[in-house]
Amino acid sequence: MVLALQSGDVTPLAIAGTFAVFALFLSVTAHIAARNVLGDVPVRNGFLVGPVPAAVSIVVSTFAERDALLFGGLLLALVLDGAAIAYVYGESRKLSAYITFIHFVVSVILGTILFGIWALAMSAPA
Repeated sequence: MVLALQSGDVTPLAIAGTFAVFALFLSVTAHIAARNVLGDVPVRNGFLVGPVPAAVSIVVSTFAERDALLFGGLLLALVLDGAAIAYVYGESRKLSAYITFIHFVVSVILGTILFGIWALAMSAPA
């Protein structure tokens, strides 16, 4: 069985839903990263950070036609994520860069695990 990751219909509601779910996911992982580095931090700070890289990701993946642009979009998302973390948490550039790195790592690990669970569940026999 082949998993269809995209349907033919792309509507504004589908794009908004994708952005909302991705922003929520990145907000949770931003909070996990900040909590692991800084200790006890407000949850609302993560919800201020998450939509920034999500918006960059949605815009770049929508309009990028070459892989180089996707890589540039990833770098832009990381830079803006670091800037948002520095602004929201009020930390130095060095500590913000460390939190951004941890945010990236947590996002990749948790995303891989969740996608694997979803793919296994979708490929299970009926």
